[in-house]
Amino acid sequence: MLKQIAQDFFCQKFPGFRFYGALTANAQHERFARWLLGGLLRGDRTSLAEAITLIESSNPAKQLKAQKLLNLVLENENEKVAREGPKAFSFRIGISGPPGAGKSTFLEAIGMHLLGKGHKVGCLTVDPSSRITGGSLLGDKTRMPNLSKDHRAFIRPSPTCGILGGVTRTTSDSINLVEAAGFDVVFVETVGSGQNEYVVADMTDIFVVIISPGAGDELQAMKRGIMELSHVVIVNKSDGDLIPAARRTQGEYISALKFMTPENTHWKPKVIRVSSVTGEGIPECWDLFQKFRETAISSDEFVKRRSAQSTMRMWRFIEEHLQSSFKSNSTIQAMRRGIEEAVSSGRITSSAGALLLIDAFREDPCR
Repeated sequence: MLKQIAQDFFCQKFPGFRFYGALTANAQHERFARWLLGGLLRGDRTSLAEAITLIESSNPAKQLKAQKLLNLVLENENEKVAREGPKAFSFRIGISGPPGAGKSTFLEAIGMHLLGKGHKVGCLTVDPSSRITGGSLLGDKTRMPNLSKDHRAFIRPSPTCGILGGVTRTTSDSINLVEAAGFDVVFVETVGSGQNEYVVADMTDIFVVIISPGAGDELQAMKRGIMELSHVVIVNKSDGDLIPAARRTQGEYISALKFMTPENTHWKPKVIRVSSVTGEGIPECWDLFQKFRETAISSDEFVKRRSAQSTMRMWRFIEEHLQSSFKSNSTIQAMRRGIEEAVSSGRITSSAGALLLIDAFREDPCR
C-alpha cells in the first residue's frame, strides 16, 4: 500500500517520471501510454517523434504500448468531435505524383502559406526503401528548409520498408498522432513512383496529384488508377519558360478527366497551375482545398469517407498480420526452402507450391 502511494506521489510530482516497480506489464504499458499522450496533448514535438517511433517498431512489447497509446488517442478524438462536431476534424491531404514533379517543394510553399494563416502543419513524407540494403535516404526535409525550422510545423520522413502503395505500414496511425499533437492540417506525401501509388487516397480527406509541365500526353493522363481517384490535379513549375507547356498540360488533363467517373459524386476534379518557386497559384490552391472540404462536410461525404477508411484500415491490418503469422509459422519455415527449390527448378508450378504451403498453414496455424 505504501509502495503504491509512493509511486503515485512521484508520478504526480514529476509527470515524466517512469516508476514501474512491481506493476504488471499491462499497467506499465497503460501508464507509459498516458504519459506519452500527455506530451502529445501539450503539443510537445519530442513526444510526437517518440510516439511515431513507438508505433513503427516491430518489437512485440512496444507494439502493445503503441496499441494502448492509439486507443487513448482515439478516445480523446471521439470526445473532441462529440463536443465540437465536424469542425474538430483536421484536414488530411494526400499528395502523390511522379518523381521530379516538385512534391516536396510544393509542400514547402503551401506549408509556409498555411503557417502565415495561423495553421499548424504536419507533413508525413515517405521514401522508398532499397530492396538490396533495406535503407532509405529520408531526404525530403532538405527540400523544405524553411518549413522544417518552424516550430509550428512537424516533418517526419519514414521508409516504406517494402510496403506497396506509396505509404508505410503505420502511416494512418501516424496521422492520428500528429492530429493529437494539435496539427490541424496534415499532408501525406507518397514515394511517387508511378500510377499505382494511391493507397494514400484511402487515408486522407482529399487526394492531390502533382505533375510537371509536359510530363505526359493526354493518353498517359487517361490511365486509370491514380488519376481517377484524384480530387485536384496540380500542374507545378508553371513559371518562366515553362508557362506555355504548363498551360498545354493543364488543358490536356482537363480534357482527359472528362472521360473518367469522379470519385466523389459531389465534386468534379479540378486542374490548376502553380509555381512553388514564385508562390503563384498557392493561395488559390489552398482556397480550392478548402472549398472541397466544405463541400464534403455539407454533403456528409467527409464523415462517411472517414468511417469507410477506418474499416479499410482494419482489413489491411488483418492482411498484414496474417502474412506475418504465415511467414513466422514453424511448419512453413520448415517447408519453405524445399518448396522454393521445387518451384525454381520447375518440378511444380508456383500456384501448386503456394497451395502446399497454404494447406500446411491451415492444418496448424498456431505453430
